[in-house]
Amino acid sequence: MIGNRITHRTADGVRIPGTWRHAFIRNGGRYFLTDLFIYADGLVNCWDLVTVEEFEEKLHTGWVATSFPEGGKASAHGLASWKFSEPESWITPELLVAEVRDTIDRLNGRPDSTGRCLAAVDTFLADRTEENRSAARAAFLAIPETRRRYALGDMDSKDWPLRVLVAGPGGQTYLPFDGTVTQDDYDSALGYFEKRARWRAEKATSVPADGPATLHAPAVHLAQTFPREPADHPGKIGLRHDYPAPITVADTDYLSVAHAYWALSVNDPETRHAIAKAQTAAAARTLAAQAPRREGWEHARTAVMTALLRAKYDQHPELAEVLLATDDATVVYDDMNSVFWGDNAGRGRNWSGRLLELVRSELHARRAGITGV
Repeated sequence: MIGNRITHRTADGVRIPGTWRHAFIRNGGRYFLTDLFIYADGLVNCWDLVTVEEFEEKLHTGWVATSFPEGGKASAHGLASWKFSEPESWITPELLVAEVRDTIDRLNGRPDSTGRCLAAVDTFLADRTEENRSAARAAFLAIPETRRRYALGDMDSKDWPLRVLVAGPGGQTYLPFDGTVTQDDYDSALGYFEKRARWRAEKATSVPADGPATLHAPAVHLAQTFPREPADHPGKIGLRHDYPAPITVADTDYLSVAHAYWALSVNDPETRHAIAKAQTAAAARTLAAQAPRREGWEHARTAVMTALLRAKYDQHPELAEVLLATDDATVVYDDMNSVFWGDNAGRGRNWSGRLLELVRSELHARRAGITGV
């Protein structure tokens, strides 16, 4: 079963989302445990980037293996090698291809086989004709068998209500040990779906106690800039640490947050004074780079930056308004000199963006009169 593992690849500068699962490759008579990557654009990578149809051919030729011979040699690169003894497999080429197709549907936000089945079941429950039951049963059986048990997302009942509902009174489910569906079985399954419908309706109208679980404002991208002079209306550029918005901290004046940060990072008073008065933030950083950091600086720097940002937006209300106007958006901050402070196309930790979001939340709390913390 393919889970919720997240990956991506880049094609022509576009990020293609994907996911992955383990798989075996048979090459030169040996079986190799490797990773099977599935991407939203319909390509599959298992030692080679191919279409789903080409991947299906690899399965049928046995190059991607789903069954294993007694005594077959196997290995996981750099980890271990072994021989199969009494091997069992729970998947077939057909099931694996079906899972891959379902995964591509989910990556694109389309209903997969489970979603199509549940839609067919809703249609049957709204109009209980044998024609609609037959369509629901066909949709249910189209779910890969490895996923049917989890179609309802109910770890207690599994798919019992589904298989009973689509079989109907006197019918047979796809599991031989179920036996013939009785009227009591069927009524219990109907009761399950009626209760499920009420729960879904309540959930759809309920409001989370702590507010929306997802953001609703578009992300704000603070691209790398090199501002030298303050502007009358700087807009989002004013949110960057190197924007020339002077601040006073502990009776010392700094030309920007960046100036203050680099000055506080060094011990020597003369160097600190020179950094504070440097013409640009870039010059301040260069001076700081030539001096030793204060002991423990790497562990204290986020606390220092937080204090400096609070000072900036307290002392520059007009820039606080710019920050507040970003609402609850993710702040993506680029810093070509630091993968710690910058996002840098997803390669960095984006601490600058994260701390701006924190200070923004504090400003919102203050404006709403939420105090006591």
